[in-house]
Amino acid sequence: MADTETGTGIMQPNPQRAKQLVENLTHITQRIQSAAAKSPSPNKPVRLIAVSKLKPATDILALHNPPTSHLHFGENYVQELVQKADLLPRSIKWHFIGALQTNKCKNLAEQIPNLWCVSSVDSVRKADALEKGRAALVGALRDKAKENNGGEGDGQEDKEVTTTTEITTTASDSGPAPLAPLRIKIQINTSGEESKSGVPPSGAVVLCQHIITSCPHLRLTGLMTIGAIARSQATTPENENEDFVTLRTVRDEVEKELGIEGLELSMGMSADFEGAIAMGSDEVRVGSDIFGERPSRKDAVVVEKG
Repeated sequence: MADTETGTGIMQPNPQRAKQLVENLTHITQRIQSAAAKSPSPNKPVRLIAVSKLKPATDILALHNPPTSHLHFGENYVQELVQKADLLPRSIKWHFIGALQTNKCKNLAEQIPNLWCVSSVDSVRKADALEKGRAALVGALRDKAKENNGGEGDGQEDKEVTTTTEITTTASDSGPAPLAPLRIKIQINTSGEESKSGVPPSGAVVLCQHIITSCPHLRLTGLMTIGAIARSQATTPENENEDFVTLRTVRDEVEKELGIEGLELSMGMSADFEGAIAMGSDEVRVGSDIFGERPSRKDAVVVEKG
């Protein structure tokens, strides 16, 4: 396994490739900052998830290392994420953003201590499976802490585990990470397309309520959408995207019905993130504009051969 702080133990990024990736990320960051400055909430931070699916671990390391020291990376496939998380520094904050299969949820939540958020939850069954996995991870870490202390003590080990539940639902990236409740975003099918994953807008309140009341190792932090491609392509800062309007409306309804506030909006990708920020997005997902064209899944490798 790689050194969890420095990433030593795996091959180092190619300097020329690293330079290009840093330039790409810097350009996207500048565009995000410019869009945020023009938005109705110019002082609100916008989180950038660098979508690294099907890209090698060295690409991620190049951006996680200085000078960019980027933290948030998104993956779509469970096995690929598990493999990368095992190789790369624990300081990375992983986001699972792909379509979820219920039978893989428990392993996803249990195997990756620095899994920061699962953004594509759309059913009670998936939420329950993630809860089961995160609970198992917390239990394993608690047992390990007790073993390290010879099975004795005054309960401080348990206190260290449970006190990490004190996190916020804002866009701030501060707070405890390794043992914190797993952040969850509900995926909403705002376009109504059968090909899209996500709970329909009418089902959002019930699912959010279930996570809040029945999943103590999970933390509801917001809603996410991947809207219709045509709407995405037509989006500009001046031309509002119907999917973004719908997500914002659903967020407002959930907060009102459940008496909560601070839920994030995760909306906007490479083609439309500036328009999403103009409509209040807290988090955008950008992949190809940072990492370039992706290989096919069968040709993708996590560790490149030197």
